[in-house]
Amino acid sequence: MDNTFQTSVDNDEVARFDRIAKTWWDQAGPMGVLHKFNPVRLQVIRDHAASHFSRTIEHGRPLQGLKILDIGCGGGLLCEPLTRLGAKVTGIDPAPTNVEVAKLHASQSGLAIDYRQTTVEALVAAGERFDIVLAMEVVEHVADVGAFVAACTAAVAPGGQLFMATLNRTLKAFALAIVGAEFVLGWLPKGTHQWEKFVTPSELEAAITKGGMEIDYRTGVVFHPLRNIWKLSRDMDVNYMLSAIKRV
Repeated sequence: MDNTFQTSVDNDEVARFDRIAKTWWDQAGPMGVLHKFNPVRLQVIRDHAASHFSRTIEHGRPLQGLKILDIGCGGGLLCEPLTRLGAKVTGIDPAPTNVEVAKLHASQSGLAIDYRQTTVEALVAAGERFDIVLAMEVVEHVADVGAFVAACTAAVAPGGQLFMATLNRTLKAFALAIVGAEFVLGWLPKGTHQWEKFVTPSELEAAITKGGMEIDYRTGVVFHPLRNIWKLSRDMDVNYMLSAIKRV
């Protein structure tokens, strides 16, 4: 396999997230919606990883010893709980302030997490591979979706898993994720998303399959305003998650 990958990083996106990086752990700040979204993401990752690697969820550290790569880790919202579940986590982000914030918070929390300011393409070129690769709410911010997904699949070790979460390119997603979340409710800073960069499930699945992986799970994620929580759903019109397996 050709391990030469051009970077898919969108520098404008990196700069924008770098400007708000110090708010990652402020649950009342711009990242508050991710704090509410996190339990659902963790549930999917934990449950399906435990099933795939024949682990028991009831065990306090069901991901013990598994190498996990979190691409676009931000301030470490997923890295820290995954580390507590026993995983050996590497978090990467091209935004320097994100990485510094993540390192500081992990240190204050007494957690050993390998944070790096780098790209998935660089890790693949260096020959690094992981049991589980995560690209959660990242693909809609890259410059080249095909190149990015190719690098993500290449980073998965044989027998490993890939988890991806993103936004569907539908009018419903435009109305809820951009007009609603950014302009009406103020959940996210204006300009966080560009609708034309959203990726449909069929497009994402095709790119993952091209990378030699098999889709084994798909789900939508919807917000319940009365309960103020996110829940898994059959509705993939706005937010959705996929997982795939790389056969040995």
